[in-house]
Amino acid sequence: MKMYLLTLPLFVLGTTLSLAQAKTDKLLARLLEKHPEKFKTLLADPEKYRIQILYTQIDRNKDNSPTFKTYRYRVNAQEYFNPASTVKLPASLMALEKINSLKVPGLARETTMLTDSAYQGQTTVRQDSTSATGFPSIAHYIKKILVTSDNDAYNRLYEFIGQEPLNEGLKAKGYKSIRLPIRLSRFLPIELDKYTNPVRFLQNGQVIYQQRLVKSNRDYKNPIPILMGIGNINNEDQLVMEPRDFAFSNNFALEDQHLMLRALLFPESVPAQNRFHLSPEDYKFLYQYMSQLPRETAYPPYPEKDYPDAFVKYLLLGGPTRSERLPEHIRIFNKIGQSYGFLTDNAYVVDFKNKVEFLLTATVHVNEDGIYNDGKYEYDEIGFPFLRDLGQVVYDHELKRKRKHAPDLSRFRLVYDKQGQN
Repeated sequence: MKMYLLTLPLFVLGTTLSLAQAKTDKLLARLLEKHPEKFKTLLADPEKYRIQILYTQIDRNKDNSPTFKTYRYRVNAQEYFNPASTVKLPASLMALEKINSLKVPGLARETTMLTDSAYQGQTTVRQDSTSATGFPSIAHYIKKILVTSDNDAYNRLYEFIGQEPLNEGLKAKGYKSIRLPIRLSRFLPIELDKYTNPVRFLQNGQVIYQQRLVKSNRDYKNPIPILMGIGNINNEDQLVMEPRDFAFSNNFALEDQHLMLRALLFPESVPAQNRFHLSPEDYKFLYQYMSQLPRETAYPPYPEKDYPDAFVKYLLLGGPTRSERLPEHIRIFNKIGQSYGFLTDNAYVVDFKNKVEFLLTATVHVNEDGIYNDGKYEYDEIGFPFLRDLGQVVYDHELKRKRKHAPDLSRFRLVYDKQGQN
């Protein structure tokens, strides 16, 4: 109890400071306020739900070159939210960039990658029955990340890149909020996540590239506590009535997520510093699997009853408990996150029939009892409906918004008929 009383003022102070810096534009506020039937509960206390939204309108000139206008609602890099699986997108981009930078003959994203173990807490991967070849690869890991948000696939990319190169590489690109000190769903002591596994790449059974065990020399803990809630269930399954400290957790601010998505989809529209060194084939590969639905995927096969279209499409569709199919003329290029009561979606929405496109990134927090790790979060009651309704309201606004030139969206029109590539 004594520790709780000592840490609570830090939590209150941090919250007060962060709220003072939030940015809101009138257009987004008005869009939300026009629909009290959808947003009344959340708008009554947006601070409680830690809502942040970024919405970018895209207009084209006669040459189809885009211009961007971004609107914000409560956007604040200092107000923490757990990014969960949204961190898998930067890891995917950095893994592809590393493959390209190595310039090893025969080494490509599809090359067989075997992960070895050389330190406490590490595990090996020698086969992958879900791939077309039966073996793991960077390409197959990224595919599983983008189609169904696979956690182990992220960990293997994290181990290939290395903790320090991953963090420092992203910061060098201008994504200053990035802090990625941990693997996902492994719950290792924080020190063990500094050590990343040895990795080998094989072509025709022969090793063409390998890297040893690597230890990060930097500390990626947040410099001050990030205290939230009133209680936490610890690794021993005990309820401790103290705020949870997210200082050891990942961080990826909403504006950085939004910028990274734009850098991926419209690289020529951002400063060179923010871009990734990817090939035209890499971009096409990423667009394919960011927008491909689980039912359109052959390796692995994802039964639609278990993996509906909404499985990783929260904006417009509303999350994995909803069975509606996405209309054929709409595609969503996105990456979601879900953990500790936080829901986030970072998306580019395209309507080929109505010639509509926009960027929408949003996060919301639902944890009514203030206890973390108890499995009681109001995802279905509040979180998913909010993101679904937000996506639909912005989409309806875009349908009515006048454009001087209709966009040519053919670059994003892809083939999805049971893609079986590794």
